[in-house]
Amino acid sequence: MMQSTVTEPAGLDPAALEILRMQLDGVAERMQDALVRSATSSIAREGMDCAAALFLADGRVIAQARSLPLLLGSLLPAVEGVLKRFPVQSMRAGDAYLLNDPWSGGTHLPDLAVIRPILHDGRVAAFAAAILHHQDVGGSTPGSIPPDATEIFQEGLRIPPIRWRQDGEVCEDVAQLLYANSRTPGNLRGDLDAQWACVSLGEREVAGLIGAYGMQAFASGCDALIAQADRMTRAALATLPDGVYRHTDRLDGCGAEPVCIQVRLEKRGSSIDIDFTGSSPQVAAPVNATYAAMLSALFFFMRTLAPDAPNNHGCLLPARWTLPEGSVVNPRYPAPVNARTATVKLACNAMLAAWAGVDPRHAPAPNSGVALVMSVGGTRSSGTRYFFTEIIAGGAGGSPWGEGASGISTDVGNGKNLPVEMLEAQAPIRVECYRRRRGSGGPGVHGGGDGVVRQYLLLEGEAVVSYRSERHESRPPGAAGGMPGMSSSAVLVRADGSRQELPSKSRFQWKAGERLIIETAGAGGWGDPAGARSAPVDVTRTTTREVV
Repeated sequence: MMQSTVTEPAGLDPAALEILRMQLDGVAERMQDALVRSATSSIAREGMDCAAALFLADGRVIAQARSLPLLLGSLLPAVEGVLKRFPVQSMRAGDAYLLNDPWSGGTHLPDLAVIRPILHDGRVAAFAAAILHHQDVGGSTPGSIPPDATEIFQEGLRIPPIRWRQDGEVCEDVAQLLYANSRTPGNLRGDLDAQWACVSLGEREVAGLIGAYGMQAFASGCDALIAQADRMTRAALATLPDGVYRHTDRLDGCGAEPVCIQVRLEKRGSSIDIDFTGSSPQVAAPVNATYAAMLSALFFFMRTLAPDAPNNHGCLLPARWTLPEGSVVNPRYPAPVNARTATVKLACNAMLAAWAGVDPRHAPAPNSGVALVMSVGGTRSSGTRYFFTEIIAGGAGGSPWGEGASGISTDVGNGKNLPVEMLEAQAPIRVECYRRRRGSGGPGVHGGGDGVVRQYLLLEGEAVVSYRSERHESRPPGAAGGMPGMSSSAVLVRADGSRQELPSKSRFQWKAGERLIIETAGAGGWGDPAGARSAPVDVTRTTTREVV
């Protein structure tokens, strides 16, 4: 994508513009609250694996909820995908569009995006959008995240941009097709209804803002906020030294050859080139990340440069990025993509690690690089079925200003683990241990955050587990002389006491009486631990700052 600039339009005065900014942000936050409160699946209601945002009619984002960057950034290509398929002139009040196709603006198949146009005087003025990780959309395993997938067809139902509602009513033929391809049709229906409630709230409130300001003032105000974000991001870049900064990381569990993520950042004046040329070719494993998925990492990185700027399209304008087609960061159809989170997180870590080269002594160490996702589907001894999806975090990197946080979702992640009580009510399991994995963070003047330990006992029946993690075969590096964090691990302990070490991407049968023990990676430490008792570190200058 080519970098560009925007000219700040005349219109609202600075105070009024800040009020509009807060109003738009408030609408996005209320959309997010409605989405979480209305959701049926625990992964959305408790884990908050969902996101909401607002867009102008041309597809530029104008406000995002403070939720999950992994999903927020990917809504931009989703809106673009709808606009390519459905001209705005054809859209009517009460319409809503649905998609999950990774080559039409989607990320992976469980993430369904719902987009509702907001009309003023019969013309589309804006869009309200919501994306949510659904419990199951078909495919070869419960939860639709098969770790052994070799092509997209094994991962579930693929939905190009389609009209899902007309005049506010569900297109029943479409609905029946969706429900027939899910192991949990009730959850699918309930979560889609939650998305409709979310975008409908956004539609009502933005329509009210347009009515209050007038269409011309509203549009010029949004343009001004985008220009402000562009200007603030460029100003932040302009204060830093020009140069070229590189970093390489690798994924594990993808066969004999390592799968590398390579990034080159070239900063010149008030702009930056972000180039992933040199990353491995796409693989016959689900770690491929499409353009829409990678945009989340790019958006997050650009937000770290000017965290006080309006959270909108303007943050992207100073950047130009290259994602080589046919690579693990921009695969061709029909590559499997369900485990793209690992790639997106490592790409984000790679950008932050490369950017630390601007001033290595004043940048944080890499995070753990882990967002463990585990889907479990099984049958009780009574014959009834159950499903759940669990998200488990690692540690945050140590930094010049303090120790890294433990057991926290970092960078593009901002999800939450499921409460033990919720899991035990939902499935026949007992969570026997949930604790901080002390000592897993890398030592340093400021140590890296620790990972966590979670131990489950299956009480009855049997289940199929899809396990996706990272850092089983590598360690999160330290920074400024800090030490690396510990690797992740997962072990299945059989009823007879034998132990099976699990790779980072695995599918297995879980039987009653067996224990599953998961340990996530710690993060890198900051500063040479031998100097931990030396004079205080000067932290008056920092070049990166994490946005959550």
